[in-house]
Amino acid sequence: MKTVNLLLIALSLLSFSCHKDAKSVDSTKKKYLFLDVHNLEPGKVTFEAVMEAHKKDLATQGKYGVNFVKFWVDEAAGKVYCLSESPDSASVYKTHQDAHGLVPARVQPVSTGHESAMGANPTLFLDIHELGPGNVTAKAVAEAHAKDLAVQGKYNVNFINYWVDEKTGTVMCLSEAKDANSVINTHKEAHGLIPVEVHPVKQGQ
Repeated sequence: MKTVNLLLIALSLLSFSCHKDAKSVDSTKKKYLFLDVHNLEPGKVTFEAVMEAHKKDLATQGKYGVNFVKFWVDEAAGKVYCLSESPDSASVYKTHQDAHGLVPARVQPVSTGHESAMGANPTLFLDIHELGPGNVTAKAVAEAHAKDLAVQGKYNVNFINYWVDEKTGTVMCLSEAKDANSVINTHKEAHGLIPVEVHPVKQGQ
């Protein structure tokens, strides 16, 4: 009887300890913003297929403490961009891997600007600036973005938001515009920082 009682006590303590550890992981892990990039086969990616994969991400994300916010697809280029909140980049990668096996080529920690409302223009563009490690600060990008906002009306562009990876010097801007040249011309007149890529994208949540 004494052995049985000791075993029950030990099991009770073990159960309490595991429950406590699980709870502390959920409540104490801080989440950061990440933008990950998938380089898939050009012309063989559809928004509908990415939406199905995204649903699998949403079903799996809780396992890794990730929260997927939005995604964007350039079907012609085979590019997929996912915005998420996560404890770390590895958790984002593992969620994609576990959910559907389509792992990103890059997972970047980013800071974000203040999101503006979307307008009536249905065409979205995601433009990318590669300015180099050590050449970008969130403050400098905010100042450049303010200049974009001051000029955008001239080219019928509506900048919605931007994300900055200070470590790699990468800046991604989301906008509504009639074409890619309008986005480029706005940046060019506002501050002269021309994007290296401009992708027409469809957005999902």
